Amino acid sequence: MTDTEFMDRAEAVLRAIETSCDHINDTSDADIDNQRVGGMVTLVFQDRSQIVVNLQKPLHEIWLAARAGGFHYKFDGRSWMDTKGSGEFFAALSRHASEQARTALSFKA
Repeated sequence: MTDTEFMDRAEAVLRAIETSCDHINDTSDADIDNQRVGGMVTLVFQDRSQIVVNLQKPLHEIWLAARAGGFHYKFDGRSWMDTKGSGEFFAALSRHASEQARTALSFKA
């Protein structure tokens, strides 16, 4: 994957996160503040805990930092998969965000 291809795919992920946050805020009591600065999105939950998603262009990876730890994702041709075999990015983001918000949340590509 070229740097340009990575940035196109990774930017789509960040936009999807922002869109999902807007949808969650409009349709539920979860109040997620999402802030984007360049290649990083920070989600802040009501209890002030955070999830940070940022792009690692030199490695062609997306990193996710949550209360549960840090995770790295690479595009496998179909989706963004954890480099240590722990699953797909949006499923993991949904799981970690649900834990931190204490309510079921769904993030989608």
